[in-house]
Amino acid sequence: MPQTVLYSRRVSPRVEADDGVYVYWYSDDEEELSRVRNLNLGGIFIETSARIDLGAHLELNFLVSEGQIRAKAVVRHVKHGQGLGLKFTALNDQDRLHFGALMKRQYSARCAVKPVET
Repeated sequence: MPQTVLYSRRVSPRVEADDGVYVYWYSDDEEELSRVRNLNLGGIFIETSARIDLGAHLELNFLVSEGQIRAKAVVRHVKHGQGLGLKFTALNDQDRLHFGALMKRQYSARCAVKPVET
């Protein structure tokens, strides 16, 4: 019996972001505040109804408790009416440290074991 092999080009796993992760982004034609739906070390998916073309370049400013995170990204995936998949193209060392802390917090929140109520 043939077996299906699942393959992903993703270098690191993505994690669903909690409701408090937002990013202010802008391009040549648009600017908006969007909720981050999921993230990984290579990029993010943001919720937006904005019409942005594949390959468009965006500048990002995250609004999170870990500190200032600025990044540049390119649009790699478009789900019209739902959002954009963005791949990071530039993230300086300090911003990368803060992003790593954000990722750690998101992973920890998803992996936390809830106590059993008695």
